Amino acid sequence: MSNADIGIIGLGVMGENLALNFASRGYTVAVFNRTISKVEEFVTGRAAGKNVIGARTLPEFCRLLRRPRKALLMVKAGAAIDELIDQLLPHLEAGDIIIDGGNTHFADTIRRTRYVEQQGKLFVGTGISGGEEGALRGPAIMPGGSAAAWPHLKPLFQAIAARTSDGVPCCDWIGPDGAGHFVKMVHNGIEYGDMQLICEAYHFMKTGLGLTLEAMSTVFDEWNQRELSSYLIEITRDILAYRDKGGTPVVELILDAAGQKGTGQWTVKAALEFGQPLTLIAEAVFARCLSALKDERVAAARVLGGSIARCPDDPRQALEDLRAALYAAKIVSYAQGYQLLRAAAHAYGWDLDYGRIALLWRAGCIIRSAFLDRIQEAFRRTPQLVNLLLDPFFQDAVRRAEPAWRRTVVRAVTVGLPIPALSAALAYFDAYRCERLPANLLQAQRDYFGAHLYERIDRPRGEFFHTNWTGRGGPTASTPYTV
Repeated sequence: MSNADIGIIGLGVMGENLALNFASRGYTVAVFNRTISKVEEFVTGRAAGKNVIGARTLPEFCRLLRRPRKALLMVKAGAAIDELIDQLLPHLEAGDIIIDGGNTHFADTIRRTRYVEQQGKLFVGTGISGGEEGALRGPAIMPGGSAAAWPHLKPLFQAIAARTSDGVPCCDWIGPDGAGHFVKMVHNGIEYGDMQLICEAYHFMKTGLGLTLEAMSTVFDEWNQRELSSYLIEITRDILAYRDKGGTPVVELILDAAGQKGTGQWTVKAALEFGQPLTLIAEAVFARCLSALKDERVAAARVLGGSIARCPDDPRQALEDLRAALYAAKIVSYAQGYQLLRAAAHAYGWDLDYGRIALLWRAGCIIRSAFLDRIQEAFRRTPQLVNLLLDPFFQDAVRRAEPAWRRTVVRAVTVGLPIPALSAALAYFDAYRCERLPANLLQAQRDYFGAHLYERIDRPRGEFFHTNWTGRGGPTASTPYTV
């Protein structure tokens, strides 16, 4: 009997919690998992007494779904998605919808949308952010793909999505093919940046200022009442205060070797592809890579000296400067992320609503913060805003924070504290507002050794020139191009 409003394949943490979320909103959910015992365990366990129907085979799963069928795949990204799509297609009809809700690379979603549409069905790649709790109580949802699918998915997705304080669901249609997964990827890149910035602030407080965990937790609590108010600041406060049953701070027991699942790397690779200077997020990714070299770092500390001096300045002033530096760097992180969104939109012909994207991130997702309201307002004022740093509000915010930002970087460098993301953000800010960079010399070097040509400031853009720097090179030059 076809009475399920939506089906979910994959009963991991996210799949189970999304199923329970849909059921709690009055929808009937069909579920299937490759390991059949997992279906029985879920239906008779967490989902017992709820509108959740288990299926033992894929054909049975498809028969349970109302038309147009809506099958949400919550399985590991990669080849498993392609295999599952091919297994599903013979059991679906024209207009049925396959949804990939995992952390999939946007290029795969572009390819799959085209493939599934050629079979007469619809495909949606949707970013879902909020982790385990978000999936159960309300995540941020960023769908893109076959536009004809959205009217059928909108009521379901917006019903389970997080809502802002004024009741707006954190879910809306992003755009065609891979747009939804691209926006989720950039979200994750910004998440990498935010987390690294907070970790650098923690390291500065702990090692540079000698603060206790209790004192640091109090500082993050105070920051969470001001412009830095956010989910990540909030959980950092809680983590620093947490003790196990024996009274030991758990954070001090955790090995300092960070893991990653790839979305940060994808963001940086996309930035390189589109020629966008995503320097802060790149440093956040590299910081995780460097942290993973734990054994090498331990050995290097013995040889190179790993001690860090205590900051000699007034701790109260240093903390206030650190707060301002963290806020300014956070602005840069979002400015860079939005530049990447603009570049991708131009390359793929996506009509992205940048203010709306900020709204989707205001609740439910990992980077949710009060700060996002300001981004939405910036794009409402200037829909074609080139860079957040050029918005009047953010101009003023960064200018006011700049002296404290510089003092923080100087303090950290002076005592030997690594702050790659905070300092990269400041370097980007200085370079972005620099009217004349030393790239003129770089172009001369390229022309000298490779006849790569250069433009001149006294000639129109687009005209290229070559100099026979040694008198031995001759007039032959390369064709100008930019990767």
